Amino acid sequence: MIALIDYHAGNLTSVKKALATIGADVFVPENPDDLADTSGIIVPGVGHFGATRALDQPWIDAILARVGEGRPLFGICLGMQWLFEGSDEAPELAGLGLLSGRCYRLGSVRLTDSAKATSVKKPDTTDKSDDGSPRTDDGSGSVRLQADRDRGGARLQADPTIKIPHVGWNSMAIQREASIVDGVETGSQVYFTHSYVAPVTGDTVAVTEHGETFAAVVQRGYIGGVQFHPEKSGEVGLQILRNFVELAG
Repeated sequence: MIALIDYHAGNLTSVKKALATIGADVFVPENPDDLADTSGIIVPGVGHFGATRALDQPWIDAILARVGEGRPLFGICLGMQWLFEGSDEAPELAGLGLLSGRCYRLGSVRLTDSAKATSVKKPDTTDKSDDGSPRTDDGSGSVRLQADRDRGGARLQADPTIKIPHVGWNSMAIQREASIVDGVETGSQVYFTHSYVAPVTGDTVAVTEHGETFAAVVQRGYIGGVQFHPEKSGEVGLQILRNFVELAG
């Protein structure tokens, strides 16, 4: 039985329908104790990283306990980002920390010491979150970015030439073999809607490019995730969900 976590930040109905299509047994746990007998856990998600605040310590403890027992964990979109150490979208919140690295705003560019600033002009003064809702600016047409802070010794700003959020179909390039992409061909088209991305690391299985290259699929052992929405990605997305269900036994 697969547990589908509802923290009010996911396209839960669509994910449930996709899992039903492939014949998976799914339930939505009401509290952390309900995870005791699950064979696998899926954390979906759409929107701002701050929504993960609802996954408080009891949920974290229960999820980590199941992972420690070898039960697979799978994150979708925001759920995948939560598997990392954190995100510049809500820097005060820690991620689950099972994967190394920090998520950042798509299209961020490193500023040299001579060109550091705290804002960047954009043609459209309305920035948007992953769910399409407006973000605030400073009133002058220069959007303030949480990603505009020291990271790795450099300041980060958004590249105004890259359309954010990234919404629509895009191809992914598989970088290495992993069970989560069994039966999936490199170059397959999948559906994205997001503004923040996870870094390319040793856990990256497939990448996508939208202004820059970022992680589209990740897997480390029984922990996996996708930046796109498999429930909206046709047969390719269903195959990835099948692979996770098979991994969960």
